[in-house]
This record gives sequence, structure tokens and C-alpha cells, in this order.
Amino acid sequence: MTTILRGIYQRIDWVLFFALIPIVVAGLVTMDSFVGDKGLFDKQIIWIAVSLSVFFTLSFFDFRFLRKTNVIIAIFLFGAGVLVALFGLGSVAKGAKSWFDFGGFSFQPADFMKIVVILVLAKYFSRRHVEIAHFRHIIVSGIYAFIPFVLVMVQPDFGSAMIIFFIWFGMILVSGVSKKHLFAILIAGTVAFAVLWVAVFAPYQKARILTFIHPLSDIRGAGYNAYQSTIAVGSGQILGKGLGYGTQSRLNFLPEYETDFIFSAFAEEWGFIGVLLLFALYGVVIWRILENAMLGESNFETLFCLGFSIFIMSHLIINIGMNIGLLPVTGITVPFMSYGGSHLLAEFTGLGIIMGMRRYQRAVHRDVIKNEFLGI
Repeated sequence: MTTILRGIYQRIDWVLFFALIPIVVAGLVTMDSFVGDKGLFDKQIIWIAVSLSVFFTLSFFDFRFLRKTNVIIAIFLFGAGVLVALFGLGSVAKGAKSWFDFGGFSFQPADFMKIVVILVLAKYFSRRHVEIAHFRHIIVSGIYAFIPFVLVMVQPDFGSAMIIFFIWFGMILVSGVSKKHLFAILIAGTVAFAVLWVAVFAPYQKARILTFIHPLSDIRGAGYNAYQSTIAVGSGQILGKGLGYGTQSRLNFLPEYETDFIFSAFAEEWGFIGVLLLFALYGVVIWRILENAMLGESNFETLFCLGFSIFIMSHLIINIGMNIGLLPVTGITVPFMSYGGSHLLAEFTGLGIIMGMRRYQRAVHRDVIKNEFLGI
């Protein structure tokens, strides 16, 4: 028992862990303030316990086996196969066929597919780092991301599809791929969209796209949720209304306050000061992930940590953007805070993998990583 405890103590990044705990608790406290029957609160407690168990268990694994091509390809094909199986066996929720319903609980495979995409891209870029500036690596890596992107998009789950895109785009930027080639592809995509907008899209299609991009332009229809969310955030002011006194949430004006809009519910209760503290905690989490990236034994470990930090930041930016009316409402959760077992398990699985990689970290100067991955 002593050996196990000593192993846990040595492998876990405790600064990261203790920064996570207040975030998880903030989600529980906010949820408990509004959920009358306590059903979601009790389930979330169970999911947190399971996720933490996975986190600590994975810290004992040696993940160098993930560097093997056949292992990564097998994981990727399995993940893609699970996404395909949704079309025949999945359940529809909120208009999307993105869940497996097992009676007592549901499972959303797209959350874990994001981690798989990070693993695949980390493997691909780590093997081709010397010649990474070649144009074909943008195309090949894009295909690896495009397959799950399409399978998730057609569910339809636009939010998860966008996270997969941002993971690919972010890892492209840090991997050393030629920025000129990447810029050329972005220009080509922009031109293609412009042509479609001018010559193909009908007026009603343009109206739908504009409403989706700027939901507050239709606050009585598609933008109602975003409008109520911005009211909740603004009404918190500096110090907040106090725990359990968020009127937008308690009076059910704010929808999905335990999942998509839990940030708004938190901001209404805790105010600007509470939001700053929450951002500081997320900043510590991302900082520790990047610190572990600096000490990765190989490019694979470093790229996985960088990819996972992009995963966390993408979720945060998109969710907060939609909570304050700047981005479309896409159903993206707040990491470690929103209700839901699938995303919690995926997030703690990613962190557990990073803890396992700490077993064989190397001591390396920061400038080496900067020169290799950021082109400085």
C-alpha cells in the first residue's frame, strides 16, 4: 500500500490536480443551487469519482506503447467505427444522434474521439518532424482529422466537429508545418465560401447562417438562449448575486444551466471577481500541461500535451464566447465543470495519460522545445 501511495505521489502533478478541484467543486455548487431534485448533482458526484479513479489509474501506465503505428491506427479505426455505429445504434438527443443510451446512463463517443485525434496527430507529426514543412503533411494530417470531423458533423454535432478542427489547426501551428502552405489552404477555403455565398446560397440559407453566427440578431427565436445567457452574465456585476440567488437560472429563464450555460449561471452568482478566479485556475491547469509538454521524453509526448492544452482552451473559448453572445451556441461544455459523464471521463483520461507520461520525463531546456515546435 505504501508503495502504491508513493507511486501516486511521485507521478501526479499536484499543482495541476489542486487547481482542478475548485473548478470541479464550482460546477457542483452551481449545479446544486438550481437542480431541484438533486438527480443531476448526485449523478455528477458518481461521474467525478469514476473520472478521478481513471485519472489515478492511468498515471501508473507506461504510454510509450502509443508510439507504435499499429497501435495508433487500431485505436483510430476503433474510434471511427464507434462513430459509424451511432447511425444504427445511437439515440437522438436535442436533435443529434450522438449518444449510446444504456438505460441508466448515456455515452457520447465524440468526446473520446477528440483525444484519439490528438494521439493520432501527435504520432504523425512526431515521426515526420524533420520534413514537416512539406505541403503533403497538411493534407495527410487533415485527412486524419477530416474523417472524424465528418462523422461527428453529420450526427449533427457542430460543436464537437469544430473542436476536432481546432485541435488539428492548433497542432498544425505548433508542429512546424509551413505557415505559407497553411495560409494558402485557408485562403482557398475562404474564396470557396465566398463563391458559394454569392452564387449558390439562397437568401433563406444566408439568413440561417447569419442567425447562427450572430444569434443575438434573433432574440425571440434562435438567439433566445444566448440572449438570456448574456443577461445572466451581466447581472452578476462585480461580486455576483450570491450562491443560490441567480434569478435568471432559478426562474428558468436560462436554459441548460447545468451544461452548456453553466458558466453564465456561475458568473451570475459569483460575479466578475469569481470569473477572474475561475480563469486563474484554468490558467494554472493549462500552464502545468504546457510544463509537462516541455519535459516530454520524445516529440510524441510533447505534442500530445500541446494538443490536449489546445483541446481545453478550445472548449473554454467557444463556451464562454457563446455564453456572452459572441459565438454561436454549439453545445460545447465547460471542461471539468459542466454536467456530463462522457466529457469528464475524456478530460480526466487525457490528463491521466499525461500523468503516465511523467514517469519517463526528460530534463530539457525550454529553448530546445521552442526551436523545435514554435520556430523561434
